[in-house]
Amino acid sequence: MNQEMNLRLKKDLKKSSKNDRYLSWFMIIPALAVVAVLIVVPMIYSFSLSLTNMNLLKPASTQFIGFRNYIRLFQDEIFWRAFWNTILFMTLAVNVEFILGLFIAQLMFKVTRGQGVIRTAIMAPMMFAPVLVGFQFKWFFNDQVGLVNNLLYSLTGDYQIIPWLIHYPMNLLAILIAEIWMSTPFMVIIFLAGLVSLPTEPFEAASVDGASGWQQFRYITLPLISPFIYIAMVIRSLDLGRAYDLVRIMTGGGPANRSEMIWTYTHRLAITNNRFGMGTAMSFITVAVSFAFVIYLFRQLSKSLQEVY
Repeated sequence: MNQEMNLRLKKDLKKSSKNDRYLSWFMIIPALAVVAVLIVVPMIYSFSLSLTNMNLLKPASTQFIGFRNYIRLFQDEIFWRAFWNTILFMTLAVNVEFILGLFIAQLMFKVTRGQGVIRTAIMAPMMFAPVLVGFQFKWFFNDQVGLVNNLLYSLTGDYQIIPWLIHYPMNLLAILIAEIWMSTPFMVIIFLAGLVSLPTEPFEAASVDGASGWQQFRYITLPLISPFIYIAMVIRSLDLGRAYDLVRIMTGGGPANRSEMIWTYTHRLAITNNRFGMGTAMSFITVAVSFAFVIYLFRQLSKSLQEVY
């Protein structure tokens, strides 16, 4: 009797789980359809364009050329220069923003009064459009009337015209400073949210055991806020991977393509030079690299979560 009841119960559970599975698929089909229409279909169409020699001025002469655009890009010196500039820019910006963001968030977390005002002031750079920030820092680093050269003259008494936006790698450094000023507050807000959510018990136990402030930060704070760290780094890495506004305004990718980034060169190929097929191919290479980088970061995040929890 008990065996029959158990068998019936197992059958009912399997049937209900199967019905739940069907219901789940039925509920997410509309969302999948929207994703397919808005993302998958345009991506397939764009990939098909990357296999052609499409010219915006002569669309009727478009021909299928296979992977020739990709081969030409891998043989293009300017492409590799833009690629490595983007990697260098992304690496420096993410790491500097991470260090500054964590340091400022730690200081803000210890502030007991006026934290709302400080948060508002910290977030102020995020309220400016990248184009506006680009023009602002372009004036700062102007070699004739710029604030930076005049400040150096006031401090040293020796007036030297430093062409920040002309010579490499100083032009890349100027863009990097503008990006760090504009985007570090994002890191601060994410890290501050992580610090506020931390439980107090581990820190109290560590204090009783005689752990120093650095040991508590190294072995308790960092592991517990690692999900916030990886999320912030993924978002910022994707943002920096498609850096365009600041570079376009401050240097235009020049001179002689020395400060070119992936997306400024993509724009130059596809829009300025009307080589739309090659520009689309370049955008797909960039998406593939970004996707691989995100997968790597999420694997690191899962490893960190397994170690902590």
